[in-house]
Amino acid sequence: MIAYTVNNEPRTGPAPSVAQLIDAEVGAREGVAVAINARVVPASRWDRRIAEGDTVDILTAVQGG
Repeated sequence: MIAYTVNNEPRTGPAPSVAQLIDAEVGAREGVAVAINARVVPASRWDRRIAEGDTVDILTAVQGG
Protein backbone atom coordinates (compact mmCIF):
# COMPACT_ATOMS: atom_id res chain seq x y z
CA MET A 1 0.00 0.00 0.00
CA ILE A 2 1.24 3.46 -0.88
CA ALA A 3 -0.02 7.01 -0.38
CA TYR A 4 -0.15 9.36 -3.38
CA THR A 5 -2.23 12.26 -4.71
CA VAL A 6 -4.34 12.41 -7.89
CA ASN A 7 -5.60 15.83 -8.98
CA ASN A 8 -5.23 17.15 -5.42
CA GLU A 9 -7.09 14.18 -3.87
CA PRO A 10 -5.16 11.94 -1.48
CA ARG A 11 -5.21 8.22 -2.29
CA THR A 12 -3.91 5.06 -0.68
CA GLY A 13 -3.76 1.58 -2.14
CA PRO A 14 -1.65 -0.72 -4.26
CA ALA A 15 0.74 1.05 -6.65
CA PRO A 16 -1.00 1.29 -10.04
CA SER A 17 0.77 1.98 -13.31
CA VAL A 18 0.02 5.30 -14.97
CA ALA A 19 -2.06 3.45 -17.60
CA GLN A 20 -4.09 1.63 -14.93
CA LEU A 21 -4.72 4.90 -13.14
CA ILE A 22 -5.88 6.61 -16.34
CA ASP A 23 -8.19 3.70 -17.17
CA ALA A 24 -9.73 3.88 -13.69
CA GLU A 25 -10.01 7.67 -13.54
CA VAL A 26 -10.83 8.63 -17.13
CA GLY A 27 -11.86 5.43 -18.90
CA ALA A 28 -10.08 6.35 -22.15
CA ARG A 29 -6.51 7.20 -23.01
CA GLU A 30 -7.07 9.52 -25.98
CA GLY A 31 -6.76 13.21 -25.24
CA VAL A 32 -5.12 12.57 -21.86
CA ALA A 33 -1.91 14.08 -20.49
CA VAL A 34 -0.26 13.04 -17.25
CA ALA A 35 2.31 14.76 -15.06
CA ILE A 36 3.94 13.17 -12.03
CA ASN A 37 5.61 15.51 -9.60
CA ALA A 38 5.23 18.34 -12.16
CA ARG A 39 6.98 16.38 -14.94
CA VAL A 40 5.06 15.28 -18.02
CA VAL A 41 5.02 11.52 -18.52
CA PRO A 42 4.89 10.57 -22.23
CA ALA A 43 2.43 7.84 -23.21
CA SER A 44 5.37 5.58 -24.02
CA ARG A 45 6.19 5.58 -20.28
CA TRP A 46 2.69 4.92 -18.93
CA ASP A 47 3.88 1.51 -17.72
CA ARG A 48 5.63 3.40 -14.90
CA ARG A 49 4.23 2.60 -11.46
CA ILE A 50 3.05 5.33 -9.13
CA ALA A 51 5.41 5.59 -6.15
CA GLU A 52 4.94 6.55 -2.51
CA GLY A 53 4.33 10.29 -2.23
CA ASP A 54 3.86 10.94 -5.96
CA THR A 55 1.66 13.83 -7.01
CA VAL A 56 -0.22 12.90 -10.18
CA ASP A 57 -2.05 15.39 -12.38
CA ILE A 58 -4.34 13.96 -15.06
CA LEU A 59 -5.53 16.40 -17.70
CA THR A 60 -8.10 15.69 -20.36
CA ALA A 61 -8.71 17.63 -23.55
CA VAL A 62 -12.17 19.16 -23.75
CA GLN A 63 -13.69 20.12 -27.05
CA GLY A 64 -16.18 22.91 -27.44
CA GLY A 65 -16.48 26.61 -27.85
